[in-house]
Amino acid sequence: MTHLARRSLALAAVVTLLATVALAADTWTPHHVARLRTVAAVRIAPDGGAIAYTLSVPRRPLVDEDGGPWSELHVVAPDGTARPFITGEVSVGSIEWMPDGKTLSFLARRGKDTTRCLYAMRTDGGEPRRLLAFDTDIASYAWSPDATRVAFLARAAAAKEQRDLEKKGFNQEVYEESVPATRVWIATIGSDTPPRLLDLTGSASTVAWSPSGNRLAVALAPTPLVDDDLMMRRVHVVDVETGAVVANLGNPGKLGEVAWSPDARHVAMMSGADINDPAAGRLLVAPAEGGALRDLIPDYAGHVGAFAWKDAKTIVFIGDEGVETVLGEVTLDGARRTLVPAGGRILGSVDRAVNGAMAFVGETARHPREVFLLAPGEREPRRLTDSNPWIADLRLAAQEVVTFTARDGLALQGVLVRPLDEKPGHRYPLILTVHGGPEAHDRNGWVTGYANAGQVGAARGFAVLYPNYRGSTGRGVAFSKLGQRDAAGKEFDDLVDAVDHLVRIGLVDAAKVGITGGSYGGYAAAWGATYYSERFAAAVMFVGISNLGSKVGTTDIPNEEQLVHARNRPWDDWSDTLKRSPINFADRSNTPTLILGGTDDPRVHPSQSLEMYRHLKLRGSAPVRLVRYPGEQHGNRRAASRLDYSVRLLQWMEHYLTGPGGAPPPYELDYAEPKAGTPATPAAGTGRP
Repeated sequence: MTHLARRSLALAAVVTLLATVALAADTWTPHHVARLRTVAAVRIAPDGGAIAYTLSVPRRPLVDEDGGPWSELHVVAPDGTARPFITGEVSVGSIEWMPDGKTLSFLARRGKDTTRCLYAMRTDGGEPRRLLAFDTDIASYAWSPDATRVAFLARAAAAKEQRDLEKKGFNQEVYEESVPATRVWIATIGSDTPPRLLDLTGSASTVAWSPSGNRLAVALAPTPLVDDDLMMRRVHVVDVETGAVVANLGNPGKLGEVAWSPDARHVAMMSGADINDPAAGRLLVAPAEGGALRDLIPDYAGHVGAFAWKDAKTIVFIGDEGVETVLGEVTLDGARRTLVPAGGRILGSVDRAVNGAMAFVGETARHPREVFLLAPGEREPRRLTDSNPWIADLRLAAQEVVTFTARDGLALQGVLVRPLDEKPGHRYPLILTVHGGPEAHDRNGWVTGYANAGQVGAARGFAVLYPNYRGSTGRGVAFSKLGQRDAAGKEFDDLVDAVDHLVRIGLVDAAKVGITGGSYGGYAAAWGATYYSERFAAAVMFVGISNLGSKVGTTDIPNEEQLVHARNRPWDDWSDTLKRSPINFADRSNTPTLILGGTDDPRVHPSQSLEMYRHLKLRGSAPVRLVRYPGEQHGNRRAASRLDYSVRLLQWMEHYLTGPGGAPPPYELDYAEPKAGTPATPAAGTGRP
């Protein structure tokens, strides 16, 4: 009997068996996700006596004016005593401690500011004072060692003649040519002298001032285009006074963090191992005067996620290893040891004080990102903040790491959130959630978000699995390249193998499996809805790919795609390009498919969603719906768009995995927060029409 026939027979039985499950007051809903506050960045004071952090605070749907989250400034002491400094409707970023250890600098637009300016604020009292304003937004900055000067990145203002023409309607865009470059400027604080422009070739994205005071490390790309920023940024050492490039450090691939050694003799960076490496996960170091870069951890079967200098010869780093993170250190001669082993928490960034204390952004399966501290003499990082105390009132489903074997014998991992109140021997519907990239991976930390059902799905009786298929990061360069030249091949076979593993162990009902993901994960969802339609009873595709040929012609990262994914161009083999495109298998689709994305997405053009919708709609084999978010780009930023997405994702999965199926659910949504006892979802049901 076919998959479709089994579901058709089941539908009649469901009509009489349909029952509702009431939402308990202590279970997760999309509205809880919409309230989550998360720590975005941490900076520890030079003496280790305080940690400044920015807190991302979402706007309240239906209450606040819609928009992206606010960013507040807080400070927490080592004993966990936290103080808010700048809160409310504010957007504070790029926080740094001044050398005195009592003053914080940051970027913000306050009061009558028309651009993003540099501010400073003493932590022992007083109001923020503006140190530097510029004609355009200051993107980032770096202090000189004595804090009398600042190097900052900003775009040059348009000429008055151009601004006058724009006011008269001549505001045309010359695609990819009229984007202004970001330049490096030097300003003396308190001086009336205008900032000095450094005459550097290219567009700057990183600037770090040497501890010696006479050099800058600057990352430059040939153009300000995103593709060049991803693939062609290279680190240069620049003389502060003359602006002359004194050394080209020549990182071989993608670039991450850059930092000077305390003695100014070396520059360390996170970089790709080569131009085809999908991620900047190698820890490289070079003499500041120029010379060969060395990989301090060659053949590392993980990815470096963050680092900080401990002393002139030692670097501490966070390593992504599988679904966990470790804290390690390595010397310039390659001697390495683990400081904090994997398990218990996921660390995402590190900042180090002179006394050896280290501050982190960390998370666990029980809470999103918070401030953690590893004080001298301590063996484990301690959590200092609790930005969402109300989480303690909600029940959390069990979360665990699963290991499974792909059909070709490759060992793989994933993160599984089990159904809340799971009953032994009962099989559950599954929401398979596929990460994007594919140069990314899901960690065994907090996995619930507006686009990831996580605890919300578990509260509704779903199992939720996040598989790290081949091509994911966290397992070294070779593993991250396994999906190259094989789009939608073995990498997406891995997804089906992950489902089969959960079916074999008795957790999942094979007839009630849904697939979702964003970007490359949206590509996987589209593949599941077409090529693998017989395996998936529902699909939710978010900013996903449907046609590899037209995708290359409409994306802002065609070279990145060629260098670290496809390794060829579509015209090298048009037939193969089509064979790896979900629209080529639209005739197979019997999977109800919900497609969502922003109207202004430059990465995966909205036409990808439209193509998928139109091909499925014309075939008419299964329900399909297209939802577009005006003004949103590659992922939703506004509070209303995020809540809408969360509700639609859950609605679609419930309707087709545990509900009546058939025609799509109503497209109008009730955004009001449900009250305890409100019917939530049918207890059992069918999927396809």
